[in-house]
Amino acid sequence: MEENGLVELEIEKDGMRIKLKKMSSLAEHSGGPIIVERQKISAEPRLQEVAAVSEKPASNSIEIKAPMVGTFYRAPSPEAPPYIEVGQVIEPGQVICIIEAMKLMNEIKSEIKGKVVEVVVENAEPVEFGQPLFLIEAL
Repeated sequence: MEENGLVELEIEKDGMRIKLKKMSSLAEHSGGPIIVERQKISAEPRLQEVAAVSEKPASNSIEIKAPMVGTFYRAPSPEAPPYIEVGQVIEPGQVICIIEAMKLMNEIKSEIKGKVVEVVVENAEPVEFGQPLFLIEAL
C-alpha cells in the first residue's frame, strides 16, 4: 500500500471479500496500523446490503443504499442525461448511478425490478456506506 500510495484496497474473489484501510493520514506518516476487515460472502445476492425495506409500512417500497463511501453521480458525465428518473421502471442489472471512490468511477446496478419513487441524494453529493440513494416501488 505504501509503495503505491493506497489508502484503501478492497478485493473480492471466490466468495471472500478482503478490505484493507489505513486508519488516517496520521497513520500514513507514522507507519501506524492498518485495519483489516474480512468477511465471507454468500453466493446469492445479499439485498440487505444494497437495498432494505423502507420504514413506510403501508407500501412495498425499497431503499437502494450506497454500497460504498464516495461521491454520488446520477449521470455518466455532466452533459449526459441521468441514468434513471422518477417514475421510470428499472430492471435488475441496470446501471442506476455512479459512485466515485478514490478516483475510480463505480457503476451501481439495481438488484431489483421496480419503479423509481424518489431520488434521495443530490447529484455530486458525498455519500456514506448504507446511505439511502433511491426509493423504489417493487414490482
